[in-house]
Amino acid sequence: MRVAVLRLGHRPERDKRITTHVGLVARAFGAEEMLLAARDKGVEDSLARVAERWGGSFGLKAGVSWKREVVNWKEKGGKVVHLTMYGSGLQETLEEIRSSPEVLVVVGAEKVPAEMYQLADWNVAVGNQPHSEVAALAVFLDRLFEGQELTKEFDGGLKILPSPRGKHVVGMDKKPGSLF
Repeated sequence: MRVAVLRLGHRPERDKRITTHVGLVARAFGAEEMLLAARDKGVEDSLARVAERWGGSFGLKAGVSWKREVVNWKEKGGKVVHLTMYGSGLQETLEEIRSSPEVLVVVGAEKVPAEMYQLADWNVAVGNQPHSEVAALAVFLDRLFEGQELTKEFDGGLKILPSPRGKHVVGMDKKPGSLF
């Protein structure tokens, strides 16, 4: 299954860190790319550096029209999942979503346009309490891939070796104290 994440409503002055985390989660938890409905050089550079140093072929396309991307995705036969507090329960929708060969996962920042709720094939609630879009994306992708993404191997220069104590990072010339 091919999965991409669309970050909707990014406000560069407020959302830089959260949008970067959306991209990090998308990459680490199995998405192939992130579409960003804004331009933010800081976010773009951070995610490019992570993919370069840690591996994988994660792509980022910034400055997109969210509506055009959603419509194009659907026209090509893909399905759209909008993560929201006001949707159907995650457990009730997973099997149907898993049957889709291509899934675009939409996560918002500011108020999501009402039209997004109509365009989505599924409006999915991850729980029934307020929490972050980063948490919703991580839980959604983990459930979608049934935990298999946690053992995915990336072909990058850096790799963390599991250890009960301490930090064991192997790989290319990393900067001391920096994982990025």
